[in-house]
Amino acid sequence: MRNVMRRVRTMTFTFLQSPPLPISPSPPPQFSLYSLPLPTQRFLTPSQGSRLRSASVRTLCTKSIIPNMQDSGSPPLSYLTQREAAEIDETLMGPLGFSVDQLMELAGLSVATSIAEVYKPGDYSRVLAICGPGNNGGDGLVAARHLHHFGYKPFICYPKRTAKPLYTGLVTQLESLSVPFVSADDLPEDLSKDFDVIVDAIFGFSFHGAPRPPFDDLIRRLVSLQNYEQTLQKHPVIVSVDIPSGWHVEEGDHEDGGIKPDMLVSLTAPKLCAKRFRGPHHFLGGRFVPPTVAEKYKLELPSYPGTSMCVRIGKPPKVDISAMRVNYVSPELLEEQVETDPTVQFRKWFDEAVAAGLRETNAMALCTANKDKKTSSRMVLLKGFDENGFVWFTNYESKKGSDLSENPSAALLFYWESLNRQVRIEGPVERIPESESENYFHSRPRGSQIGAIVSKQSSVVPGRHVLYDEYEELTKKYSDGSVIPKPENWGGFRLKPNLFEFWQGQPSRLHDRLQYSLQDVNGNPGWKIHRLAP
Repeated sequence: MRNVMRRVRTMTFTFLQSPPLPISPSPPPQFSLYSLPLPTQRFLTPSQGSRLRSASVRTLCTKSIIPNMQDSGSPPLSYLTQREAAEIDETLMGPLGFSVDQLMELAGLSVATSIAEVYKPGDYSRVLAICGPGNNGGDGLVAARHLHHFGYKPFICYPKRTAKPLYTGLVTQLESLSVPFVSADDLPEDLSKDFDVIVDAIFGFSFHGAPRPPFDDLIRRLVSLQNYEQTLQKHPVIVSVDIPSGWHVEEGDHEDGGIKPDMLVSLTAPKLCAKRFRGPHHFLGGRFVPPTVAEKYKLELPSYPGTSMCVRIGKPPKVDISAMRVNYVSPELLEEQVETDPTVQFRKWFDEAVAAGLRETNAMALCTANKDKKTSSRMVLLKGFDENGFVWFTNYESKKGSDLSENPSAALLFYWESLNRQVRIEGPVERIPESESENYFHSRPRGSQIGAIVSKQSSVVPGRHVLYDEYEELTKKYSDGSVIPKPENWGGFRLKPNLFEFWQGQPSRLHDRLQYSLQDVNGNPGWKIHRLAP
């Protein structure tokens, strides 16, 4: 296979070197990523490439990038041939000064973030990365390292290791994290029992020919996983990096007997074979290619949201909402095991949610109603609780503040998804003393203090710029570190509970529901526990 690959590489990279790119004003970049050839690839030097520069070659490459509509609601999308992908890589690592390890790091991070976007570690924690000997395998090694830090439990199958510092360094990094390496011989024949996600990082776009051992057998095992789609048994999802291994880079799975991944993470731009991808999740990874490259190759690519390293291509898969359900598995919640005081029980559950690493454990839905019994809900942050009640802060002239002034009663709801738990709390609401609001206000970051002054919460504003302009003005005004005054219409509310409900998800919808209600017991208020039907 090495001889075959060597001939293919020599043929491909006679087209690679491009002249330096001009720097000119251009619209905001449509960033993309890459997929590098095998590590034994010999790249042309600038002097060698200069003898091969040809406007006709560059024109040919540009014209063969094919815009395509994913569906009637999606923008056009560019697809690269093998030659075009190779030329863009050479441009990045030539006149633009990128190194192989830089690009590999960005590719692996993009793959990991794409996986984390869809397959959460709570349900898909066990990840097997099958890594080939080239740069695609290096992408898989980097992705596994990031997935470890994201909370997954990766395993590595790396049968044909590349003895170059870049690759040995990646192995050392993974070993330092105690990420297990598993030989191809030690992998189970049936991969469905031990893994939730399988990362196919075997071959990239420069691969040609038939896979040789042990990769032919590993690909066969991945293909066999598709048989589970006909059963109710859960099977691991397959995530292919740039090219599903064994596919032709341009024709795809033309014999229809290859891997059918659940997710494809394209790098730089989708290759032509991606047109034949029929899985539910197609992502584009990375965002670093300069706008001059996107302009030169007329790349039509989706914009990346926020600071994300990946972006979905096309629309998310259609789902049958009525069929969406989770069969909860949790410890039983029994009357004899809970605390007699619901506030103590809440603290116990709250501390367990914090210990589990949940994001914004103190987020709660606050439900209010005005004098006309018109209800409204919103998410707020709990800022304290004790035997006297549950406290949050807001603008008293906001919608919730107005509701509570007309109808001083509310309901709170905490939902801790990964623990299969909910807590409902109801009761009357009152404002906390001004001194407590004053103390909390000045404990906040100065930016948040200024934001509370700027925001006339729930009122109509002509545009976001109005808020920013006032924020900048006040930031300059208090730049000397002087005390920022608390607005008179800003402060805290306290809900004094008269009802708690603790909910624990259980199989077959037979959930545990324990309700604490405040009742008169021998002339004194006391908490009575009842079990409610789910």
